[in-house]
Amino acid sequence: MVEDEGKQLGIMPLPQAIGLAREQGLDLVEVAPTAQPPVCRIIDYGKFKYEQDKKDRQAKKATHHSQVR
Repeated sequence: MVEDEGKQLGIMPLPQAIGLAREQGLDLVEVAPTAQPPVCRIIDYGKFKYEQDKKDRQAKKATHHSQVR
């Protein structure tokens, strides 16, 4: 479990983690489901998704497309 600011909270049961996220008004997001134990983060999912989309758009814009004549 990792907090929004990056502080590690350690291993905790799912209900406790969900409760902690709700107290802060944020979302509990599983970022590494294949890890043992799975890694979750307390973040604002809407903001996280927006930042990811913005990063993807920048990466797509930076790619160079060659044209065959």
